[in-house]
Amino acid sequence: MNIKVKEMTLANGAPQTQKNKKALKFMIEGEPFETLDQYKTGAELKQLRGIPQGVELFLSIKEPYEDELIGNDTKVNLARPEIERFFVKQKLKLTINKEPFVWFSQFISGKQIRELGNIPAEHEIYLDIKEPYVNTLIQDDTVIDLARPGKEHFFSKEQSVKVIIINGRPKDWADKTVTFEQVVILAFGSFDNSPNKVYTVTFSEGPVSKPEGTMVKGSVVEVKNKMVFNVSATDKS
Repeated sequence: MNIKVKEMTLANGAPQTQKNKKALKFMIEGEPFETLDQYKTGAELKQLRGIPQGVELFLSIKEPYEDELIGNDTKVNLARPEIERFFVKQKLKLTINKEPFVWFSQFISGKQIRELGNIPAEHEIYLDIKEPYVNTLIQDDTVIDLARPGKEHFFSKEQSVKVIIINGRPKDWADKTVTFEQVVILAFGSFDNSPNKVYTVTFSEGPVSKPEGTMVKGSVVEVKNKMVFNVSATDKS
């Protein structure tokens, strides 16, 4: 089992010696941690486990006593004899691309789903809806209530139609690549192949493999959603 260790440091930034201090073990939502700090606040404990600050965190207390609610500013002494165990009472389950996740808040945004599931920016996110109904497209600013009955299932897929920006104007584009000539046509409505016509094409906001660059006649680039192209034409005649 991997144990996460947070090293204590002195005021000058140098690591404090561990000779006189024993690592203190504790659990947050079933995950083990160690620290040299005798006290941790509720906010620090939540941050370690990735729990939102607005979610209630509890310290497990043996029966017949009640579990203790730990506020964000509450300092917990981790040096007591037994291993302290912290937990969240309200946990909501979901899946992203069939992988199970636990979320600690009632609501989750499309952006948070994207980050949680490590979904690429060029992929669309959908809420899986049983047939014959249509799956719901989830935008980054869409907010979903996870407290509704049943477990929510989300999945992603590459966008079938992308939007590329040509000279400041959005254009729908369905192919995975675009050619130099196609970019010119999107910009000006036609492509003049005569030697007197010179086109200059640059792009930015492209895929990770080539986020920016220049296109020449006959070249092809991979397309990413909201990729930006700037096209100019010069008449040498």
